[in-house]
Amino acid sequence: MTVQVAHLSFSPPVFLAPLAGITDRPFRDLVSRFGAGLVVSEMVASQEMVQAKPGVREKAELGYGRENTAVQLAGREAHWMAEAARQVEANGAALIDINMGCPAKKVTSASGAGASGSALMKDLDHALTLIEAVVGAVEIPVTLKTRLGWDDAMLNAPELARRAENAGVQMITIHGRTRCQFYKGQADWEAIAAVKDVVSVPVIANGDIVSSDAARQALSQSGADGVMVGRGAQGRPWLLAKIAADLFGAKSPEIPKGDALVEMVSDHYCEMLAFYGDELGGRVARKHLGWYMDDAGTNAILRRKILTERTPAEVLRLLPRAFDPAQQEEEAA
Repeated sequence: MTVQVAHLSFSPPVFLAPLAGITDRPFRDLVSRFGAGLVVSEMVASQEMVQAKPGVREKAELGYGRENTAVQLAGREAHWMAEAARQVEANGAALIDINMGCPAKKVTSASGAGASGSALMKDLDHALTLIEAVVGAVEIPVTLKTRLGWDDAMLNAPELARRAENAGVQMITIHGRTRCQFYKGQADWEAIAAVKDVVSVPVIANGDIVSSDAARQALSQSGADGVMVGRGAQGRPWLLAKIAADLFGAKSPEIPKGDALVEMVSDHYCEMLAFYGDELGGRVARKHLGWYMDDAGTNAILRRKILTERTPAEVLRLLPRAFDPAQQEEEAA
C-alpha cells in the first residue's frame, strides 16, 4: 500500500511522528534504516529558523535531500512561515509539514511562542492564512498535522481539513485527541473518520499507535490511509517496520537482541555524540538509553550508573551489561 502526496509516493504507509527533542537526525536515521514510509523532523519555529537562532536549523537537517523526510514548520505569522518554507525548499527539502497540533503551553500560549500549534484551531481564518502563505511560497508538497479540535466543544478538524485541502494541502494527519486532552485518555480513532469523509487527499491516523494491533484498529475505525507512530517508537526504533510487515506485507525487520541490540544502542549513542558534541550529546542520549533499558528490564542500579555517567568510553563499557542479565549483578556489586 502506498500513500501518494502530489508527485511523491510513500510506502509503507507507516510514518514517524515529529516529537520535540526526540526525532532528531540520529533517531530518524535509525528508524529509516529499519523501514518507514516517511519520517518527520522535530517542529521547527519558522521565525527562529529564518533568523538563524542557534540549534534551530539543525532540527531540520535531515529533511534536506531526503525523499522520505518532511520538515515540520510552526508559527503564527504568515511572513515568517513563508520565508522559512522558501528556505527549507532551497536547501533541498522534499516535503513541508505545517504544525497545528502541538498542545504544549509554551507553543499555544500567547505569552509563549505566539499562540501557534493547536491554538490555531481556535481561529481557522487565521490558520488558513498561514497555510496559504506556505503553499504559495514553495513548489514542493505541503501537508498538515493537527488534532480533533481545541476541546470537546470545538471539534473542527473536518472544517480545517476541508479548507486546508482547498488551499492546496496534499495530506492531513490527525491526532485523535483535542488539545485540551494533551495525551490523556485514549485517542479517538473513530473521530478521524469525519475528516476522511470530507477530503480527497490522504488522511493519516495518529495517537496511541503503539503496536500492530493498535495500528490495525486505528485504520479500521478511522478509514485512514496510513498511520503515524510517535511515542510508541521510543526505545523501539524497529516498531514502524514491524507494523508495516504485519499490516502491509513489508519485509519483517530483524529486531535486535543480545550483541546486535548492544551494537545498535552503542551506535545510536555514538551518532548522537557526533551530531551534538560529547557534552550536549551525552545529555540528549540519556532519554533514549533510558527507554532502551526500560524495554530490556535493566536493573535500577546499573541503569542509574549509565544515565549519570559523563564519560562516553565508560558508558560504552557499561552498555553490554545493561542488556545481559547475567552481567548486571556483577556490575552492581
